[in-house]
Amino acid sequence: MSRTILHVDLDAFYASVEVLENPALAGKPVLVGGTGPRGVVAAASYEARRFGCHSAMPMGRARRLCPQAVVLPPRFDLYAAKSRAVHEIFAAFTPVIEPIALDEAFLDGTNSLRLFGTGADIGAAIRARVRAETGLTASVGVAPNKLLAKLASDDAKPDGMLVVEPGGELAFLHPHPVGRLWGVGPATLARLERFGVETIGDLATIPEASLVDTLGRAHGHQLHELACGRDERPVEPDRETKSIGQEETFPRDVADREALGREVRRMAERVGTRLRDHGIAGRTVTLKVRFPDFRTITRSATLPEPFAVSSEITRQALALLDKVDTSGGVRLLGVSVSNLTAGAAHQASLFGEEKTLDGGGAIQSVVDAVRQRFGPDALGSAATLEPPSE
Repeated sequence: MSRTILHVDLDAFYASVEVLENPALAGKPVLVGGTGPRGVVAAASYEARRFGCHSAMPMGRARRLCPQAVVLPPRFDLYAAKSRAVHEIFAAFTPVIEPIALDEAFLDGTNSLRLFGTGADIGAAIRARVRAETGLTASVGVAPNKLLAKLASDDAKPDGMLVVEPGGELAFLHPHPVGRLWGVGPATLARLERFGVETIGDLATIPEASLVDTLGRAHGHQLHELACGRDERPVEPDRETKSIGQEETFPRDVADREALGREVRRMAERVGTRLRDHGIAGRTVTLKVRFPDFRTITRSATLPEPFAVSSEITRQALALLDKVDTSGGVRLLGVSVSNLTAGAAHQASLFGEEKTLDGGGAIQSVVDAVRQRFGPDALGSAATLEPPSE
């Protein structure tokens, strides 16, 4: 039986959320990302894209392309809240949802057709509800498999929907550049171009045996199947988050231990908040350090019981930082929690150390409640504050 797969992608998500929060930005080029000289664009509004700006571009280059752009630091807690609201809309149409990122997901609507009509009907209803309930716009691709649905949503951007009907798969797929296929990176693209392959249709004419000889058995077989429009991968609703983390690239290398400690505390607070928002806990804290020469190391500590309180994450991350020589400066710092598990985290006894710190028990709940009402920076540890300037 033919499947009905939808790929839903929120348009210029981070930038669009910022415009919703500040309507004065509407119609202006907006860049979200690192604001320092080493910053990278996380999202660009469509107004900024007209100047050649795009995600993953160095922020310095984006600013040169569009000097009038409004540049904003990312607010991931805000984006996560908007994402959850959108996913609640998805869940009204199907329980088979595979999140890919905060701004996109695959949905399997095959078993929802009797309730909601065709795949096009479901896509249109989702787009309408997303706009009405969140103020965001979504582009949707509807197709018999994940590959085609993803290509369709990309082609529908911005704020559109494209349906690939059963029987029309190859007519839609084959004109696309071969670089649009999953698994075709720069090295594979260079090899295929030596065969004269430019489109996916060109790739489909090459015998599978030739692709296997050139690319290896697994890779060659996979690309042959995709080029023929065959993609049997299911939508996987139980896809697990492996870790939750926060990292920052500094505008200038940082060697001061107190400053690095403050950054660790800030990141640990954010990571803890995200764990609790998702109702999960973890057992492993990992510290990531990148030095000025781009050498990168990680240091980890694993506890016997899962935790989600910020004080425990802070304590473990600071202990890991103490073991790292940062005298030569640090370019990037990150804190993450892994070995995740659903459900409430283990809490120390009422008279234990954890209950007496900012992250413990009832105090943590109060801190979270204040932040939910007044913003993520409304309340925090004094240790995260910058020292007063002299």
